[in-house]
Amino acid sequence: MINKNLEIRSLKSVWHPCSQMKQHETFPLVPIARGQGVWLYDFNGRRYLDAVSSWWVNLFGHTNPRINHAIQDQLVKLEHVMLAGFTHEPVVKLSERLSKLAPGNLGHCFYSGDGASAIEAALKMSFHYWYNNDQPEKNNFVSLQNGYHGETLGALSVTDVALFRDIYAPLLRHSARVPTPDWRYAEQGESPSSYALRAANCLEKYLAENHTKTAAFVVEPLVQGAAGMGMYHPDYLKYASEICNKYQVHLIADEIAVGFGRTGTMFACEQANITPDFLCLAKGLSGGYLPLSVVMTTDSIYQSFYHDEATRGFLHSHTHAGNALACCAALATLDIFEQDKITKANHAKINYLNDISQLIASHPKVKNFRNCGMIWAFEVETIDPSFSGKFFQTSLNQGLLLRPLGNTVYFMPPYIINDQEMDFLVAGILQVLDSY
Repeated sequence: MINKNLEIRSLKSVWHPCSQMKQHETFPLVPIARGQGVWLYDFNGRRYLDAVSSWWVNLFGHTNPRINHAIQDQLVKLEHVMLAGFTHEPVVKLSERLSKLAPGNLGHCFYSGDGASAIEAALKMSFHYWYNNDQPEKNNFVSLQNGYHGETLGALSVTDVALFRDIYAPLLRHSARVPTPDWRYAEQGESPSSYALRAANCLEKYLAENHTKTAAFVVEPLVQGAAGMGMYHPDYLKYASEICNKYQVHLIADEIAVGFGRTGTMFACEQANITPDFLCLAKGLSGGYLPLSVVMTTDSIYQSFYHDEATRGFLHSHTHAGNALACCAALATLDIFEQDKITKANHAKINYLNDISQLIASHPKVKNFRNCGMIWAFEVETIDPSFSGKFFQTSLNQGLLLRPLGNTVYFMPPYIINDQEMDFLVAGILQVLDSY
């Protein structure tokens, strides 16, 4: 009864994100009472395995006691103070630790609240760097076909997902697209690495002609999330880094969804042994607890803003930037990575889940089954325009939270998932596939 009551109240008062609200006449909201580990529980006690980590943010389970303790400990000291003119220990400690973890010499951290805000900051930083260095004409951006970087206007300008972009096109600044290295676009017989080289050649051709007007190339390393988990070879990142350096164009690595172990290494850029000019992080940064994002950059870029003239500074701000509680959640998250050797432990889980998922990969309705670290995806052959909603609803009936992207089904569970829960996940997906 509480479930239904809360659903009705929510529909009357809450405008839910990424939703056509009228569809909830057919697909009801799911009121959640509590979470524990990989599970979410409704008010009737029914539980759902959070196979998408609550929009890709939850790394170590709901109500994780170690993260809970860190937030509770900080709560009696300081909840928030503005970072303009002030600082506090959690933000300093987090910045120092991120600088040690990140590839290369990314020693300066600029904080915002969410992924799109981080992308906005990185775009502005890149332009402003060139402006401060007497190259104001370098004010355009290039990104990948099918790329997704957020839904604020700057981030949406470098996004290439029609569902989110097209209606707002009149509001957006023009930016260029180059072919994606997503191996699903490779020709028959062409390897992922060969296709990555071919796609990189297109980037080089574009920058050879346009580098004097291009500030930065924006890319999701290894996995293009909203494009249906499009995966590509690390060689593309290596080529892209070399090309950007050659033509003096910044590389902005959008690791908002793929950072913090999702691709099998702490940061996806590590697999190509590159250091971007800007590294954008969010989602898993705070373990899924509180809004927090960061742009990391180099000392040379930072120094270009360091000046007696105020307008040469980066006059960009967010009220809750570097929130003390969020930073403590992030520090606890990093503690778990270090103390529990998560990246190594995940490799065993990747192997196990890949092994038991062969039944999914060989299912007659499945194509392009693929894996990158702790991300799995496949396409379901269907012409049903309401497939995504129906699959979501049928999965809930199996006790699974799965939210397909079009006809792409993906799962990226919290890292604490155990063997029995992985068995439950795969068995449930097979039941859903067999129901079609």
